[in-house]
Amino acid sequence: MIAGAKQALSGQKASRSELLLQPGNIQAVADKLSHLRGAAMKLGQLLSMDAGELLPAELSALLERLRADAAPMPHKQLVATFEKELGPDWLDKFSHVDLNSFARASIGQVHKATSEQGQALAIKVQYPGVADSIHSDVDNVVSLIKLSGLLPKTLNIAPLVEEAKIQLLAETDYLQEAKSLAAFAKALAHNPHFKVPNNYPALSTQHLLTMEFVEGQPLEDMASLPQKSRDELAFRLIELFFTEMFELGMIQTDPNLANYQYNPGTGQIILLDFGATRAISPALSQGYKALLLAGAEGDFQALKEAACDIGYFSQDIDPNYQQAVLSLFDLAISPLRAEAPFDFAASGLAKQISEQGRQLSMQSRQWHTPPVDALFIHRKLAGLYLIAARLKARVDLRPLLSELNR
Repeated sequence: MIAGAKQALSGQKASRSELLLQPGNIQAVADKLSHLRGAAMKLGQLLSMDAGELLPAELSALLERLRADAAPMPHKQLVATFEKELGPDWLDKFSHVDLNSFARASIGQVHKATSEQGQALAIKVQYPGVADSIHSDVDNVVSLIKLSGLLPKTLNIAPLVEEAKIQLLAETDYLQEAKSLAAFAKALAHNPHFKVPNNYPALSTQHLLTMEFVEGQPLEDMASLPQKSRDELAFRLIELFFTEMFELGMIQTDPNLANYQYNPGTGQIILLDFGATRAISPALSQGYKALLLAGAEGDFQALKEAACDIGYFSQDIDPNYQQAVLSLFDLAISPLRAEAPFDFAASGLAKQISEQGRQLSMQSRQWHTPPVDALFIHRKLAGLYLIAARLKARVDLRPLLSELNR
């Protein structure tokens, strides 16, 4: 490797991890492993600890490179995929299909189309062979992480690795995503604040998902809206999290900004991408309700009991480390205690959570593997906080706390 060669020529010795994490080598490795983008994305979501990143900045940068948009499918391959999924007469099922994608993600790309009846459609087409290579792709990314030598041997990431494989396989099943899409559409049908695209089962398969195309603007572009509108947007997204957790029993676990759009004309938030939907058990829902209420009331003992009930701590957890984790939970719940609208941008809450999480991650001997569901839930809430900060929103969450108390 070029970076390592320069170091060697200067008489300096470098470890394998130092060689791997040289900026020039990160770029080279990322280019070589670009086909592992889906595995890198999912492991990047799961390899976290108490909201603090386990991975050093250099390795996170590598995974981020692997998560970048893929090159689009060649038209010949795309047409062959349509034919395989919808039959040789696939084009007769539409009045128009745009062969140039307008969006790409880790396991598929999205195309605009028009139905025979003139309805605007969005068709998500999965990259061929993605599902078949998930196990080997995840294992290859794990090997890369281990090669870096930056994770302690005492940390058991095996459950997270297996979960990454399960989640990625689930996300390649577009028929399951269609069911989640339909479930959310039904659950939110009478909620005027959200729009869930309709799906078209007759034009969908396990590897191709046809939905209604809904006009919207990127949520990240809404930072220029009036303060009241931005406050409303952030409140509705956090309110939806509470609805998912405590009413619907299912949660879309990926708070990526790209999964939300906004229609200024209707005032609706458009919800996209339900591949990462997880069921929430009644017991877990009740456990988190107890956790949030305890934190909102400043009851540290009840907070500890709720975290233990959720299964967050092992029996041999160090008391000081447990106290630090509970303090981090308490910090994350602080917006619920605010007596006035909470200013997510000015408060620096997201940064505080990140810094405290980083301090925890430095205590490598105490690292543990939290329940997988907890990781998804925590990352969703942290992601919503980041969106609220991006919108510079001031949000009064007391109405949500009142609902929890009922």
